[in-house]
Amino acid sequence: MDLAVLSDIHGNYIAFKKCVEYALSRGIKSFAFLGDYVGELAYPEKTMKMIFEMAEKYDCYFIKGNKEDYWIDYYNNGELGWKDKDSTTGSLLYTYQHLVEKDLNFFKGLPISRKISIKNMPSFTICHGSPYAANQKLLPDNDKIFETLNAVDTSMIICGHTHIQAKFDINGKTVLNAGSVGVPLYSNRKSQFLILHQIDKQWKEEFISMEYDVEKVIEELHLTGLNKHAPYWCIMTENLLRNGNIPPSVALKRAMALCNAETGTCIWPDIPEKYWRQAVEDILVSKQMKV
Repeated sequence: MDLAVLSDIHGNYIAFKKCVEYALSRGIKSFAFLGDYVGELAYPEKTMKMIFEMAEKYDCYFIKGNKEDYWIDYYNNGELGWKDKDSTTGSLLYTYQHLVEKDLNFFKGLPISRKISIKNMPSFTICHGSPYAANQKLLPDNDKIFETLNAVDTSMIICGHTHIQAKFDINGKTVLNAGSVGVPLYSNRKSQFLILHQIDKQWKEEFISMEYDVEKVIEELHLTGLNKHAPYWCIMTENLLRNGNIPPSVALKRAMALCNAETGTCIWPDIPEKYWRQAVEDILVSKQMKV
């Protein structure tokens, strides 16, 4: 059997649909989803509709990403702290306002990791960041990588979160990163996911990159007004979709640094838009791009 592994959709239902159609065209009927289902992009309800349809039709494994914690925590904290027309939280608020109770209950029920055992094949672990923290990056140079991997009782771990496809082996463990379906880095405008093939009672990975209608996704940011709900965040998201080189989080860090330098203190999410504007201009000008 084959298993398709999809991570970090981030509400890009257009890329999501393309990847699923490709997997189905190759006869794949089993799917693993590694979290970060919505966020950043327009029409999150369309992504969630597809998620629930997939769960009904196919053999699916789901786990939680760090974005799911955003929606759950915001709900549990009384829906306080996020603002509209704000580059720090406007995109988050837009997404949250398009979620329904069924979506939130689904997120609340997701585990942070899962051990998957299929017939007589070797078991493997799926997670978003790491098996113990959704926002931890599994990277070869991470100080805690040995400690983290040694605590896992499978020889293969499949993750996402970094938005970069990768494979590396450390101390007898293999880590596969499926990349990102929705907003991948360094992918040449292509959506990415992973297929596991059953070959001679072992799993063999195949990294997939798929072309899709990037400009349609960007158009929808404007048609829905999402670009006005989160102005500079959306500028960086457009740049990421087209060029795949700078995640919006880089601009966030720069904006916070500028705010700290001028005011002496800057606490997320209270970052004035003027610092976002300066951060985005600095970053894009440095890359010879135009805001």
